[in-house]
Amino acid sequence: MNIRNCRMCGHIFNYVAGPILCPHCREKMEAKFQEVKEYIRSNPGVGIQDVAENCDVEPSQIQQWLREERLELTEGSAIYLQCEKCGAPIRSGRFCEKCKYEMSMDLQSVLPKKQQMLKQHPTSSRDGDRMRYL
Repeated sequence: MNIRNCRMCGHIFNYVAGPILCPHCREKMEAKFQEVKEYIRSNPGVGIQDVAENCDVEPSQIQQWLREERLELTEGSAIYLQCEKCGAPIRSGRFCEKCKYEMSMDLQSVLPKKQQMLKQHPTSSRDGDRMRYL
């Protein structure tokens, strides 16, 4: 059991995963997210500061939703995010498509090497079903 204090209201709750918010504050934050999403849909091309002022949300929270890919900037937007690896302009997330592809290929290239190492050190089939004493 993982007991924590909510970052917004300070109440004690059983923390499972995600942001450290109690269920009540999490629902309020989700309602704010839906409000921001509707405001952006009805006002395309609006900036983060305008959205933050009109929806009573911190600009840092809007940026976090953009990084989590829950929100996406429009193509004609005056602002843009930068890829954390190469600095290219992106509309949502942390990395551009090129960097995402490169990272996935790097990770996939490690897998065959690991499988090859496992083949070099075979274990006996009898080792798995033997009784062990502590």
